[in-house]
Amino acid sequence: MRDQPRFFGAVEAGGTKFVVAIGNDRGELLAQKRFPTADPCSTLAAMHAFLRQQSQAFGALAAIGLASFGPVELDKTSARYGFIGRTPKAGWSDTDMAGALAREFGCPIGFDTDVNAAALAEHRWGAARDVSSLVYLTVGTGIGGGVIVDGVPIHGLLHPEIGHIHPRRHPLDDGFEGVCPFHGDCLEGLASGPAILARSGALLQQLDEAHPQWNIEADYLGQLCAQLVLTVSPQRIVMGGGVMSQTRLLPLIRTRLLHWLGGYVDRSEILCGVDRYVVAPGLGDDAGVRGALTLAMNAVERPRHLSTHSDGN
Repeated sequence: MRDQPRFFGAVEAGGTKFVVAIGNDRGELLAQKRFPTADPCSTLAAMHAFLRQQSQAFGALAAIGLASFGPVELDKTSARYGFIGRTPKAGWSDTDMAGALAREFGCPIGFDTDVNAAALAEHRWGAARDVSSLVYLTVGTGIGGGVIVDGVPIHGLLHPEIGHIHPRRHPLDDGFEGVCPFHGDCLEGLASGPAILARSGALLQQLDEAHPQWNIEADYLGQLCAQLVLTVSPQRIVMGGGVMSQTRLLPLIRTRLLHWLGGYVDRSEILCGVDRYVVAPGLGDDAGVRGALTLAMNAVERPRHLSTHSDGN
């Protein structure tokens, strides 16, 4: 007798928008809803309402994957597991994300950062299917990164906070203080979408190609890629997010990556194949929600020795 199909809930909880979906065993998205991220009460109520409605249509959900903006608590031994921590997103600090879903739906909850989830999706279905280690970067309202090694996201004391490292200042950017409320001129404070707007008074796509902001942005992101090569040593870097939707930015970043490596890394994958090393997401705008679906599937499918990784710990 053929197994009955299973259906999964998937939630991409972003700082700008939520994407809530239903998917199946084949990784297909069957129903989907997007809405702006407002206050926690109304936003989470809309998320729960969609999942309740769809579970009535498709049947009980086998699991729900929740890919959240952060920082988040991923230690399952902590009383604050599943919570958002001290986030720059006003009103969202100390919000219980995973617990309320588990209590209401009574099914396994796969929980991780939005960028770790997107990295898992790109590894399973997208631009990094042929490698075992990668970094997925998102550059938009904030800057974050998910790191996959041997197919499993890196956690640890906390999940990587790639967006809050401090780059070397670009010569044309000495006077800008940065917009990060915690660090000022960390990478997120200098190169996120809000940083571009604060510095130039316009979105990146509204600026002429000769505007210095293009080179400033590419230099900071090229520094980030170089630091990742030297510290994490990924086999591929996938760059997504709203800022990266400007396609002319990616070649500029590759050039600055090579500049900042300074000839030290003697690997043909970078020296001769940088166009295949730093790439756009294969899943496009669906990387995040497909990542949440991956978390849900992993929550019930992972072998026992990997089960602690499937739900964020």
